[in-house]
This record gives sequence, structure tokens and C-alpha cells, in this order.
Amino acid sequence: MKELIFIPLAGLGHIVSAIEFAKQILNKDENFSISFLIMELPLDYGVKNFIQSLTSQPRLKFIDITLDEKTSSQSLNNHETFLYDFIDGHKPRVREYVHNICKTSSCYGFVLDMFCTSMIDIANEFNVPSYIYFASNASFLGLCLHFETLRNEQHSDTSRYMNSNEALSIPCFKNLCPTKVLPKHLLDSRLASTLFFDGIRRFKVTKGIIVNTFFELESFSLQALLDSKMVPKIYPVGPVVSFEKSGHFINNSLEIGSTIKWLDNQQDSSVVFLCFGSMGSFEAEQVKEIATALEHCGHRFLWSLRKSPPKGKVDIPTSYNNYEEVLPKGFLERTKERGKIIGWAPQVTILSHPSIGGFVSHCGWNSILESVHFGVPIATWPLYAEQQMNAFLLVKELGLGEEIKLDYVIDFEGKNNQVDIVSAQEIESGLLKLMVKSEENEVRKKMKEMKEKSRVAMEEGGSSDSSLGLLIKDVITNI
Repeated sequence: MKELIFIPLAGLGHIVSAIEFAKQILNKDENFSISFLIMELPLDYGVKNFIQSLTSQPRLKFIDITLDEKTSSQSLNNHETFLYDFIDGHKPRVREYVHNICKTSSCYGFVLDMFCTSMIDIANEFNVPSYIYFASNASFLGLCLHFETLRNEQHSDTSRYMNSNEALSIPCFKNLCPTKVLPKHLLDSRLASTLFFDGIRRFKVTKGIIVNTFFELESFSLQALLDSKMVPKIYPVGPVVSFEKSGHFINNSLEIGSTIKWLDNQQDSSVVFLCFGSMGSFEAEQVKEIATALEHCGHRFLWSLRKSPPKGKVDIPTSYNNYEEVLPKGFLERTKERGKIIGWAPQVTILSHPSIGGFVSHCGWNSILESVHFGVPIATWPLYAEQQMNAFLLVKELGLGEEIKLDYVIDFEGKNNQVDIVSAQEIESGLLKLMVKSEENEVRKKMKEMKEKSRVAMEEGGSSDSSLGLLIKDVITNI
């Protein structure tokens, strides 16, 4: 049996996609088995729950290599370097597992999350090739590589773009890219940013970068990467979309059943769905602006509304005991005939429903690909990480989204006393553009076309299926 070792970052946005991709390899070639080495983060973002809910597969194993609490907590001493110290601290456990697996199987490669490139050191000890699984898009990959070159090779001070209104020419973008949509960790000069780019630099010594995208979606960015010759082989294998029902689904089955029944009673493409990801929530003032926009716009809506953690605490949002405590007085009564509010949402299940006509999203890449897969146009409201760049990509580069905001940033740490509020008027304007009838809506038309292209890409002989086949062939010959 040919063994592949996946080392993901244990956050849902990273690991769910990596697991689904691993299944594609197993389905494509029955001679492979895959081990996931799980490093459980101090704050569990629902990962353990998700893994436990997965359907068992004989050639897919999950190995918990989490350090004991005392050792793990030592990496928390430095906030800036925590993630990298945490990952490095697991090297002895990885080394031990690989040593044992090599006694009975042939290890054909490490497949590493973008943050886990220090594990290339362990792969090299065993003369095993390394690959990167890049869970985001080709445009963001190109952006990271471009800024790595600026910083490490041209010694450019990219911090000058912080809080700038400039627009930059970046190889993977057709249009000038405003600095205000660039992730801050690409621009600042802190140690965490330096460590991030040290990891990006190591992409270049791997055998290839596997990207969760498809050629028909990001042809310009992918071609720019290929032309740049900055990187090893690129394997676009998306859209990788997970249809697994997590533990949240099981624990909320009554509310989910009620939600699906409500959707069944709505007309096709008549409902706008608002959902902001596993970390998405807003304070009361912003919630009221959203509610006002939904009430005024007149469209049917399904809103996943979750309670923010205490100010300054980074944690997963929770459920409200009573929605009235945060909504405008009388809102639920006035909108009860055309709207429904829920807590946690089974996003894939809802997006697949024919009544959904638009999606207000935080623009996480997994969410964007799910929306593309089901042909649902998006209104952009990014919150953190590379989501502002994703929003720009959707609206300005690909024409698959309408803008509510492109540069909104949520302040998880509570350091900014002046919180930006998106007005009800801005939200309503985005909703009205999003929900324009099909024959008049260019975004809706393009998204419908991209839905069909995404399906073809994954079919036998399609662009992503062929790329996966090439990857498997290269993995076998690179050993």
C-alpha cells in the first residue's frame, strides 16, 4: 500500500477541504492509503466534532498527535509566534509516526497545509517528497508568492501599504488591486508576518502545490502562476466541496428539519440566505442594521444569526436564547410571513435548496466554492484573513458577486474602539442587486454558467480530474 501523510492545520476552513481532497485520491487510486496527523489547537473550532462524525473509510486514518496540555501551553507564551511554535512542537510526534509507518508501508509523500511547511524538515529526514495543499484560491497563492518576492528577494518594505489607498499591479490579477483588500499579515513588519513568508518561501522547494480551484474559474491567475516559473508544479483540483453532515447537523436536527420544511414552501430562487461562517457574528448595533435592511428590501430571507463572544475574546459564536434581545422591536412579528432566523446553519444543505436565490457571505473560499457548485450568486461581506481579497476577486475579477462591502474587517481582539458599522442602506442596496430577476442579472447568469463548468471540471476527463490524475502519477514517480 502506498502511504500519504497529510498534516493539516486543525481549523475547519483548512481540514474539511483537505479531508475531502484526500477522499478524491482514494477514490481515484485504490492502492493509496492516507493518514491525517491531527494537532488539536488549544481552541477547538469544531474540528474534533467534525472528525468524529465522519463516515469510516478503511484507507483513511486520523491519528491524534496532540501534545499534552502542559507542553502545548508553552507555545502560548508568545502570541505572535504561537502558531509556528505550536506546529514545530509536534515534530517529534510526526517523526515517530513516520518511523513506525515506514516499517510496514512505503511513504510516498507529505501533503502539508500552507502553515505547516516546517514539516518539510521531517519529510527530508526520510527522503520523502513534500506537497502543499493550498485550501484557498490561485489568486491568493499568487499574491503570497508576489509579496514573498518583494520582501525576501527585493527587500521591499511592504508595511508602507498599511492603511494606504494605493492600488497595486499584481501578476495574478487583471485589475489593479486596492491595498485595502490585502490581508494585513502580508503587509505588516511583525515577526508573525516574517514567519508567514518564511513558510511561503518553502513552497518553492516542494514537488508541487495542490490548489482548491479549477482552471475555468481562475484561468488568468493559474496561467500567471505557470508563466512566472516561481513555483513547482501547480495542480488545480477543485472545487473540493464537502457534503459530510457534521455533529452540529445531528445536534441541531430539529431546527434543521424545520428550516428545510420552511424552504420547501418558498418559490424557487426567492430566498436570500445570510451566513457568515464558523467565526462570523456581529454586535447588536450591526445586527439591527442588517434587520432593517432585510425588512425594507422586501425579499424572503433565511438568516443564520449567532451571538458574538465577549469583546476582546477570540472564540466561536454561540446561539441566542432569545433573538428579540438583539433585534429591533417587533421585527420578528413584522417579518414572520417572509423570513426565518436560525442559529448554526448547515450551509451546504441550504445552498443546495432550489428556493435559495442569493447568498450574503463572509467570502471564505470554501463558502465561495460551495456557492459556485450550486450556482448561487453572492453578496460580499468579508470579515477576516484573505476574505477581503476573495471579495475583490468575486466582484471585480470574476463578476460572480455583488458588493455589500469589499474591505470590512472584524476586530476579533477588541483593540479598535471605533467599530465600523455597515449601514442598512448599503446592505439593502447589495441585497436588491443580488436578487434581481435572472434575465436582468449578469452576475446570476455568470454564476449559473460557472456552476456547469465546475461540474464538468470534476467529471472524468475534466480539467480538475485530469490534474488529479497527473498528481497521482507524479507522486508515484517522484518517490
